[in-house]
Amino acid sequence: MNKMTLTTLVVGTLLAAQGCGGNEAGVPADGGKVSAPSADAGETLATVNGLKVGSEDFKAAAARKVPADGKALSLDEKKDVLKRLVDEKLLYQAALKEGLDKDPKVQKVMVNTLLREAVYAKVKNSDFTDEVLQGYFDENQDDFVVPEKVQIKRILVKVTDDRPDDKAKAEAERLHGKLAKDASQFKDLASNHSEGPYKRRGGDVGFVPADGKPGLDKTIVDEAFKLSVGELSGVFKTDEGYNIVLAANKRDKVERTFQQMKGSVLRKIKNEKLKSLYEGYVDGLREGASIATEDTKLDGIEVEPARAPKHPGMRMPSGGPGMMPAGLKPPTKK
Repeated sequence: MNKMTLTTLVVGTLLAAQGCGGNEAGVPADGGKVSAPSADAGETLATVNGLKVGSEDFKAAAARKVPADGKALSLDEKKDVLKRLVDEKLLYQAALKEGLDKDPKVQKVMVNTLLREAVYAKVKNSDFTDEVLQGYFDENQDDFVVPEKVQIKRILVKVTDDRPDDKAKAEAERLHGKLAKDASQFKDLASNHSEGPYKRRGGDVGFVPADGKPGLDKTIVDEAFKLSVGELSGVFKTDEGYNIVLAANKRDKVERTFQQMKGSVLRKIKNEKLKSLYEGYVDGLREGASIATEDTKLDGIEVEPARAPKHPGMRMPSGGPGMMPAGLKPPTKK
């Protein structure tokens, strides 16, 4: 068995232990889950190079196997369950021997499993009463309001070394003249002439709130909000070049009731609790750890920026300061 195959088996086994289901890497089809060793393993049923398989772990695994006769597991079926548990111990030992505990994929699954046991298990939906949720909603109503938005379509003509300011402005005014006669040309003109990031979408930036959108000059948004639906802006300049904006559509501000947003309130308050528990848990680990960082080397590393979430604060992010490491999964519902 090569190292890649073994890594796949181990990751698959660990994912199954988290309740993520079976896979094609050798995880058994009878439920697919692999139980972590119980604190009280019970009577020893097998020993694999010094590691014990206890009766409690056996019972947990056997409970997920459907008997052939539909009534009770036969002795042979019980032997199959025990064999699988022994195989898992062998795979675990082989993985350690190969150093797979140092594999980033395995480490992510291990960390996620640790957090589920040490942090997430402490928080349940039932911990938050309706009174607590209502109070949170009342204090943070602005977080649950859908703001007024305008659908922005934009054409950008950049100022470059080959196209100085006066020529860029002239080109933008030429395009504006065409649109002033027939605004229905906007998509085609944007697709063929715009130099903005939404060129392939015919210049359609999408619906944007008044406070703006990451990567979009606030001047663009301000100009769009001044327009009526279907109205075209004049030619105006930003740091990127000359712009023409069309307000394609608008959406009114929507205020929602507590009952409408109760699920969102629960997710938000639960995520804040999980964040606090996560930070406390990691701070405790840091206290007893020897950590050395090379911060001065960070300036020389180029990083492609991630896109901002569409609804910040309404779901648990997969990374970021004070939260869990990137790549980990939020807790399942309880």
